[in-house]
Amino acid sequence: MNIRVFVASAFLGLMLFSCGAGRNKVNDLAINTPIVSHIDLSKVTDDKAPVIINPGRFTVETVTYRLPRVVQGTYAVSDFGKYVEDFKAIDYNGNDMAVSKVDTNTWRIENAKDLDKITYKVNDTYDIESKGGIGGEEPFSPSGTNIEPENYVLNLHGFIGYFDSLKSNQYKLDVTAPADFVRTSALENMTSKTSEDGKFVTTSYFAPRYFDITDNPMMYGNLDVEEFQVGDIKIVLSVYSPNKVHTAASLKGTIFKMMKAQKAFLGDINSTSRYDIYLYLSEEKDNSPKGFGALEHHTSTVVVLPESMDEAALSESMIDVVSHEFFHIVTPLSVHSEDVHYFDYNTPTFSKHLWMYEGVTEYFANLFQVDQALIEKEDFYNKIMSKIQMSKRYNDAMSFTIMSENVLKAPYKDQYINVYQKGALIGMCIDILMREASNGNRGILSLMKELSNKYGKNKPFEDDKLIAEITEMTYPSVGEFLNTHVVGDLPIKYETFFEKVGLEIGETKIKANYIMMNGMPIVSGDGQAGTIFFTDAVLENSFWAEQGAKPNDVIKSIDGTALTLMNANQVLQDVFMWKPGREIEVVLDRNGEEIVIKTTTAQGYTTGEGIIEKNDATQEQIALRKAWLKG
Repeated sequence: MNIRVFVASAFLGLMLFSCGAGRNKVNDLAINTPIVSHIDLSKVTDDKAPVIINPGRFTVETVTYRLPRVVQGTYAVSDFGKYVEDFKAIDYNGNDMAVSKVDTNTWRIENAKDLDKITYKVNDTYDIESKGGIGGEEPFSPSGTNIEPENYVLNLHGFIGYFDSLKSNQYKLDVTAPADFVRTSALENMTSKTSEDGKFVTTSYFAPRYFDITDNPMMYGNLDVEEFQVGDIKIVLSVYSPNKVHTAASLKGTIFKMMKAQKAFLGDINSTSRYDIYLYLSEEKDNSPKGFGALEHHTSTVVVLPESMDEAALSESMIDVVSHEFFHIVTPLSVHSEDVHYFDYNTPTFSKHLWMYEGVTEYFANLFQVDQALIEKEDFYNKIMSKIQMSKRYNDAMSFTIMSENVLKAPYKDQYINVYQKGALIGMCIDILMREASNGNRGILSLMKELSNKYGKNKPFEDDKLIAEITEMTYPSVGEFLNTHVVGDLPIKYETFFEKVGLEIGETKIKANYIMMNGMPIVSGDGQAGTIFFTDAVLENSFWAEQGAKPNDVIKSIDGTALTLMNANQVLQDVFMWKPGREIEVVLDRNGEEIVIKTTTAQGYTTGEGIIEKNDATQEQIALRKAWLKG
């Protein structure tokens, strides 16, 4: 699992925008007894959903029940117990039992032999998030929960907990909801039962163990769904757009084209027969989620993006975000460590190899686009250059394995986002080294296929042995690179790797975003006046220069929306997603004079550092470049 962070604007920074599952003990509970759980969406009050947990009969005196503190893929503390209220343990006579709350996420119940069921109410995290939280870290929106009359985002780790020794027990999950709700879930649907008055339907699902509860989100409510085949994989796309701005049908073509290309890129890797995409489009109001991006599950992903994006911008974002998540069917689904396989939701340990889980996955999400001719090679070069520039904002002399293993702790947790920048560049360097050593025949995709064949989703590797194992499977140069730049803390000289494929870093003409250039915003803010103004960099942006914009011009409004420091993140995020061909109206204040720019956007350019092809590249370098970019 993994979070894919969606960076929509750097003006106010990045927008947040993871020991073993115990065997059942015979003296705790019958081994094959399923834990029966019930989420009742027909009885929601104040955005709180009632939950009932029936574990069967215990034969021990004390049991512990938990909601996850950390969920796989988030690499952050979420504390889902914070959202639980009115927790009760009820005995077989219907009486309340004594319950002690051990910590935020843990409840201990004595006299457990008398325990019949547990009941509690769950508050949704989207509501809490929008109100500023309730202390500590709030769950990243795609890992959170939504309980609203029109839509229910059921990341089940936010509703259903586990008994310490019973995470390997089967789960039967009943969800009761209004009969007219559309519902989607990758969990096995056992039965459906309609109430006598026909108003509600209770759907029963089956999960082999608690992991499958956390790994299979659901979406209920006023949404639309499209199902289609990509090769031998069934894709289920579920979209909630509160104002019906976007539909599953309007996105189907983009997703189909993207996943067809991904399947072609992956070749014979085939680890799932179904993949679910749950897209929640946020209205960006006060009570809407603000963390844009996605949370990856083994065979699905939950995506949260702004509803205000136009169709072209949303399609591009879905390609960037969902393609990354889909590539996780390679790692960690098919290649993962014991830390991932036996994840502890309360006190997790973390693998040293986020460079592979996140970095290689992000690299594939970019490489496949040029490999399958979805983008031009120059666009790929620009993406790589942007990652180099972004990676330099983090500690470039920090061991990636040490950071990964300690990702919840300072100072390492603030470096996590670099897995999408430097982590991807690590994947690129390994790819080029393998192409060089094999005369172009093997790359990092070959390595991941070989690791997948050796391990697979049911066999974890030993964390401390992976580097030596990769070295043995590949070439000495790969092992030296990993030990020097991934285990070690020596910064990577990317020019060395570009030289191998006849490229170099130099000044060139590059495409310019409408609000960002060379990884930096072209606007700034005046804290006293509460205004946003263009910086000197606006003159280096050919689009704005042609419109007559000048440094220190205050941006009064964009498309009729007044721009202030308070709403800058939201408004400029929309500007970040502009595409050529859009009609715009921008009102500027230049020393008291109102300047109106009313035009249609065109592609702007600037000059800056970029990756360019060398004029004197050898035939050998050009051949290696072709093998790298086109397999």
